[in-house]
Amino acid sequence: MTTLFVNACMRGEDSRTLSLCREYLSTVDGEVTEINLAERDLKPFDAQMVADRSAKQKAGAWDDPLFDLARQFAAADHIVVGTPYWDLSFPATLKIYLEHVSVCDIAFRYTEDARCEGIVKARSLTYITTCGGFVEGMNFGYEYFCGIAKMFGIPETRFVAAEGLDVVGIDTEEQLARARAQIAKLG
Repeated sequence: MTTLFVNACMRGEDSRTLSLCREYLSTVDGEVTEINLAERDLKPFDAQMVADRSAKQKAGAWDDPLFDLARQFAAADHIVVGTPYWDLSFPATLKIYLEHVSVCDIAFRYTEDARCEGIVKARSLTYITTCGGFVEGMNFGYEYFCGIAKMFGIPETRFVAAEGLDVVGIDTEEQLARARAQIAKLG
């Protein structure tokens, strides 16, 4: 089994989210490939990039490096997304990454009756996050990934969070321990 770890932990090794991700990843079988978004120079798609990608799609130039991230994502058996809870969702670089992997005829396709059909190999996506406060029904980052998973044909999504980590008076270690217990149940 191959696991793709999409690391959007912008604080690097100081990230509590990354720490939880590493604990989870130590339990998965098979090969783990990490893409560290803090180390990538991904650009958001502008009009010219969209035109270039469209031309390469029409030409069937699927081996072009422009599609490397999409092919990598589509080929993984399991996807793990590690990201802090920022501004009700996640860091912008993660959205930019999704622009790069959301490629028609690699991650999804349209059927003859105009339905979107996911063609990603992964059977599950695990979303791991930490929050300074509490999500409280505004988990737009995870909800977005649930939509992406559905679009890409990934049947199962799972969520782990350590919340309230910056709230005065909260036992941070207890909150992290709760998240670790969630991770242990995912096994």
